[in-house]
This record gives sequence, C-alpha cells and structure tokens, in this order.
Amino acid sequence: MSAPLLSVTGAVKRFGGVQALRGVDFDLKAGEIHALLGENGAGKSTLMNLLSGVYTPDEGTIHIDGKPVHLNNPREAQAAGIATIFQELDLVPTLDVAANLFLGRELMRPGGFLDVPAMRREAKKRLEAIELAIDPARLVADLSIGQRQVVAIVKALSYASRVLIMDEPTAALTVAEVERLFDIIRKLAASGVGIVYISHRLEEVPEIAGRVTVMRDGRVAGVTEPHAPQAELVRLLVGRPLDELYPPTRQDSRQAAAQPARRELPSVPRKRRLAGPDQRVARRA
Repeated sequence: MSAPLLSVTGAVKRFGGVQALRGVDFDLKAGEIHALLGENGAGKSTLMNLLSGVYTPDEGTIHIDGKPVHLNNPREAQAAGIATIFQELDLVPTLDVAANLFLGRELMRPGGFLDVPAMRREAKKRLEAIELAIDPARLVADLSIGQRQVVAIVKALSYASRVLIMDEPTAALTVAEVERLFDIIRKLAASGVGIVYISHRLEEVPEIAGRVTVMRDGRVAGVTEPHAPQAELVRLLVGRPLDELYPPTRQDSRQAAAQPARRELPSVPRKRRLAGPDQRVARRA
C-alpha cells in the first residue's frame, strides 16, 4: 500500500496557554478531494497554517510521500509542492492577470526589463489549460469574485503544486460560479492533485468531496463518508445529536397531539449552512 501524498501525525500547536491542536492526525491521497469541516475555533485554520508553513508544530510530524518534512515558512511549503488559497485571495487588484501570476517570479528581457509579452503568452496558456477565457492583460480589479478565485488557483498551480489547500473558496460566489469552480476542482483531482477543501457549508460536501474529516475543540472528531446523514455531521461538529440541539417544546407536543394522524411521505430536511450569517448551530452555553 502506497503512502499518502500528505499526512500529519500527532500535530500539537499551542499559543501561550491555549492549545489549538491536540494530537491531530490527517492524511490526503493523490487525486483526492478531502473536506475539512469544523466550527469556528475547531482548529482547522491552525492545521491549514501548519501545512502552509505559516506555523510550525510544537509536536508531531508532517510527511509527503511518506517522508518527513519540516516546513518552516510558506516558501518551503511551496517548494514541497503545497499551495494554499486563503479566503483573502493573494492577488493585487491594480495589476493585470499575467502580472499576478508571475508576481515575484517575473520573466525578464536582457537589460533587466520585464518581458510583459512573454508573461502574457504564458499566462494565456495556463488559463486555457483549465478552460478559462480571461484576457491576461485585464486588471484583476475588473474580474468577478469567481474569476479571481480561478486566477488564484492558476497562480497556486504555477508552483508545480501537488497539494492544494482551499479555505472557504465558495464563500462569496454565485451558484453558477460555484458550479464552475467545482468543475475545475474535479479536473484538478483527476489529474492527480490532492485537494484539502475547507468549508462550513454541509450541502457542498456530497457534491465535491470524497472523504470528510470533522474537527472539534482542536481534535479530529471523526472521519466519514461525504454522503453521511447531515445529522451525523452535525453530531460530529457539535458533540451532541441534532434532536438535543432543538428539543421539542410543550407547545409543539400539544399541537402534535391535537392534530389527527395523517399518512405522509417523510419530509426531506432543508439543506442548512453552518455558521452562516443567519443560521448557526447552537453551542452549549
């Protein structure tokens, strides 16, 4: 059995007296889309930052292809083939698409001048590789949020990345942009790229992920299939069954007893978004 593309074993991270990670194990296979779920404060952002080289673990090890690696900064993570697309995209709005793709790695002409035509030609090839029709000369400020997200993916892949970590990539996208992004993510996975997909949106999990890890209080609460019942995912997220979060009231019981029994097909619960602006899973007081 081959080693995972990426694995973390026994990761511990402390910030003063706060222990953000408590012995976390996590792995990612080549060509896999692995969803990472958790409420705010669960530890998923800290784990992402360990894998990105932003933080170093106090305890535990990170392996790539079964070999231990030490990621002391983001450049070392990029050199190891790990790219991260944070929720705040690492793009400069006042520069064009090509300049953003080559930022810090500009192509030069003799005499020390920027080779803008060469960068735009190469940028066009990379955009066309994922079937994105965007003029490399366009300013990033003129692009939609969805287009900027895809440009950020192209930029990440330009580092020859084998692991792509995506933090809440659909948070500001329209439905059409989400579908377009999912198509691109699936194609990347089919090409062998391993993707860590961080999200609060439970309804996205069965659509995009092949496996799900749920974190709670700095630990892995469970690893499950993407088509697991939503009630099971909620139980892993908050540590209690769904019916304990919303117990029936006396009024509900009286109304149910007063109504005549009717034979109906069971209703399908609405898809819910955790930690959204209006709907949040209640925490224990």
